[in-house]
Amino acid sequence: MNQNWEDRVAGAWAAFDANPETDAAEFRAVIDTLVAELPDDSPLGPFERACAWDSTGHSDQAVPLYREALARGLNGYKGRRARIQLSSSLRNVGLAEEGVALLTPELDAPSDELDDAVRATLALCLSSLGRDREGLALVLGALASHLPRYQRSMANYARALVVDTP
Repeated sequence: MNQNWEDRVAGAWAAFDANPETDAAEFRAVIDTLVAELPDDSPLGPFERACAWDSTGHSDQAVPLYREALARGLNGYKGRRARIQLSSSLRNVGLAEEGVALLTPELDAPSDELDDAVRATLALCLSSLGRDREGLALVLGALASHLPRYQRSMANYARALVVDTP
């Protein structure tokens, strides 16, 4: 889609984020109106609708829409976002194992600004499965690079958490 459409979507999200009192149904209707401008087979439509349902507390409604967006070929940055958000929603609806399977390959994907979100969401999925040490290792590993000191120590501790797992 063109930049004007992207800007209007970003504006809708900014307005929603700025006003916590925004009616969820009203916000989703704004997104639906924008999505109606897209070609019927666009992966952006189900992605934006999934994000709106997800952000208004309806992971169950978001899951099939994220899946549809990915099945339609959503890729690149938004595809990675969709996998992160779908994994989180899967965890919320009791399908954390599926979330782990979806996100684990992202650990080896080309690095970008979403790397830490991948690790944080994967850690939550792992924790939901009782695999807290693995989740903590991911979070510590992600945090290590942001610390002003102790990066090496924290990275080593993160590795030790999973090496020492019984």
